[in-house]
Amino acid sequence: MDLIVTGVVAGVLGTLVMDSLNNLFARTGMISKIDVGMIGRMAAGWAHGRFRYGHPSEMEQVANEFLYGYVTHYTIGVGLAVPYVLGWMLLVGGLASPVWALAYGVATTGASWFFVFPSMGFGVFGRRSPEGLRAPLSSLANHLFYGVGLAVGIALV
Repeated sequence: MDLIVTGVVAGVLGTLVMDSLNNLFARTGMISKIDVGMIGRMAAGWAHGRFRYGHPSEMEQVANEFLYGYVTHYTIGVGLAVPYVLGWMLLVGGLASPVWALAYGVATTGASWFFVFPSMGFGVFGRRSPEGLRAPLSSLANHLFYGVGLAVGIALV
């Protein structure tokens, strides 16, 4: 049970750090801001069995999309952290490594590039994003931020 609590705390903290640093760096124009409303629209599509859009314009706005977006975003953050913590215990033994948590956070970028971007209609790596190359690079930065928060969460708990 302690491992699950560690995973939940680390996942929430990782996502919180991701959001905070995204906000900071997006204000400087260095990376793109996370569009929580679009995450909510994507989640609403998932709830109705639609897992891929051909173009982002096909995603219609839905009531409470920001709420859905935040719930989905943080659920994904926790859903990625708990298997890391449990998997470490099963495969390596002992408490999960904060150093490897940073690498794991970066590796989770693959979920964004190969699942989330295509699910939103941006294609693999977000190649159809109006942001161009900035979209996948912003995703990489955001998942690095997630890894930092995940590592801190694991070290603190």
